[in-house]
Amino acid sequence: MQLSMKVKGEGAENVSRLIAKNPSNPYERMEKGQNVRLAFTTFEAYEAEFIIYVDVDPIELVKSGSNHFDITHYINDREFAVSSLFCSYIRKALGTALNGKPKEEYSEWVHHAFDLEVSFGPIASHLPDQRIQELFEPMGYAVEIERRDIDYTFDLKTRSTARYVTLKGIVTVQQALQHLFILIPVLDNFKHYFLDEREIEKIERYGEGWLDAHPLKSYIYEQSLRFKDLVKQANVATNTEKKQKNDDTDQAKTPLNELRYQAILKKVQSLPAKGTVVDFGSGEGKLATRLGFIPGIGEILAVEPSQSAQLKALERFEKAAAKPNFIQPRSVWGSLFYYDAQLQGADVIILCEVIEHINEERLPGIMNTIFTFYQPKSLIVTTPNQEYNAVYQMNETMRHADHRFEWNRREFASWCEAWTQDFPYSITIEGIGEENDEDGSPTQMCTFERKEGDN
Repeated sequence: MQLSMKVKGEGAENVSRLIAKNPSNPYERMEKGQNVRLAFTTFEAYEAEFIIYVDVDPIELVKSGSNHFDITHYINDREFAVSSLFCSYIRKALGTALNGKPKEEYSEWVHHAFDLEVSFGPIASHLPDQRIQELFEPMGYAVEIERRDIDYTFDLKTRSTARYVTLKGIVTVQQALQHLFILIPVLDNFKHYFLDEREIEKIERYGEGWLDAHPLKSYIYEQSLRFKDLVKQANVATNTEKKQKNDDTDQAKTPLNELRYQAILKKVQSLPAKGTVVDFGSGEGKLATRLGFIPGIGEILAVEPSQSAQLKALERFEKAAAKPNFIQPRSVWGSLFYYDAQLQGADVIILCEVIEHINEERLPGIMNTIFTFYQPKSLIVTTPNQEYNAVYQMNETMRHADHRFEWNRREFASWCEAWTQDFPYSITIEGIGEENDEDGSPTQMCTFERKEGDN
């Protein structure tokens, strides 16, 4: 993960004073256990460029934690992408420039607008290219987004999903850094640290003079804070958002994940047999918790391979247990790849947004295990509808970097129907979310129900 800044024009060499770094001496410090390095690649009177990067040891990053058995640490890209995590590593190194506090004799250069170019990457973000451009262009930047070719020795893919962003504009060094320290976390798929009122203060401080006028101000707060109570505290004005019809619509609609949960819960309620429910890939327990309030359910098994997710789920289950008529789910460490006798004979098995995270060639083995050994009375499967990605104006072929595939409606229906040839199940296929005449709904759901007499 790295970021470079190139300044051109009169006084370009003063960028070294603004960031308080000697161009002749490479900077190297340990920050939060990771190695932060900064060096000038060009240093002349009318052009100067520095690069700052972080060498991350992913093993060191997780080995001191309590979740030693959580393999998900080793299969994500977060440690290697420019993100809110990256910003936290480099904040101290660039703090002098970020806060506009160089030595007094150089203070006049704080407000000097340079011909400036900033490049950073790789980024791993769900946001489409168009939204990234909309975030940076209002400050006068020309935005370039690059994907790099990949040459694997095996048949995987030829185009990287990681992107590299270059911004070009006439701007001060401090302004450029403030833009980055607010907007890079907006690009981030996650927020790694605890958020409190100080986060609002930081956004307001770095956003002074430009954020109020940004057409996506509310969206920036929403993405940065990720918690509704903090967004309310931020007292975000909605006037500009109302002018942005797409943003206003997005904020007003029920989130797709909520619609997905509602559809699954409604389906489970309608099933004649639902005494025992298995939620595979239960994550932090959001769906399993809501299943606990459905009358008629007597047992819920929340199956999840990630230890850290399970710990969060247990906290959620314990909190909900204080409410009346709640069936507390039982957390089970497990995976679809391993048979577990205690899951045999369940009334309902749920795979909510799970199958697309599995290599397609491994799905037949998993489905055979479910239908041959577990033999649930009902199986509910949801997965993205690939056709709907066009509605999201996505440049990527899939919605998430960890998706191994995404099917269109015809492919999903064909896959579901194929399993009814060898196993005694009928199927019902439905869409979830706002339907588009041409592309259908964003999520597709199939319910397999075991035929009577085949128990």
